[in-house]
Amino acid sequence: MPRYKYQKRHSDPDALYASAAVSKFVNKIMERGKKTAARKIVYGAFDIIKEKVKKDPLSVFEGVIENVAPTVEVRSKRVGGATYQVPVQVKQDRGESLAIRWLINAARSKKGKPMKDKLADELIAAYNREGSAFKKKEDVHRMAEANRAFAHFAW
Repeated sequence: MPRYKYQKRHSDPDALYASAAVSKFVNKIMERGKKTAARKIVYGAFDIIKEKVKKDPLSVFEGVIENVAPTVEVRSKRVGGATYQVPVQVKQDRGESLAIRWLINAARSKKGKPMKDKLADELIAAYNREGSAFKKKEDVHRMAEANRAFAHFAW
C-alpha cells in the first residue's frame, strides 16, 4: 500500500481568458521556459480564429478539445506469453491532455508558416472535425474498436 497519496496539481486560470485549459495549453506550447513567447503564439492563434471563424475563440477552443479528446484508447496487457492491445476508457483529464498534445504535434509538424498560423489552422480544422489531430483521435478509436474482443482483459 502506498504511503503517499498523489496530489493532483491544478494550474492557475489564464489571465486573458480566465480558463485553466488555455493555461494548460500555453504551458504545453512553451519551450525552454519561454512562457511569454508561448502566450504570444496562443493569443495570436486565437486572434486569427476570431477573424476567420467569427466566433469567440474560447468557445472554439473548448469545442476543439471536445472534438479531439478520445473516449477510449488501447493499452498493452501481457497475459501468459502473449501481449494484447486492450481497449480502456479514457478519463477526462487524460483525454484533454492527449487532445492538447495531438494538436500541438500536428501544428509543429507543418512547415513554412509561423507557429501561430499553423496552430490556428490546426484548431480551425479540428473544430470542423478535420485535420491531423482529429484523424489521430479517429485512428485511436478505430484501434480500440478492432481490439474490442480483448476488452475482457481490462483491469
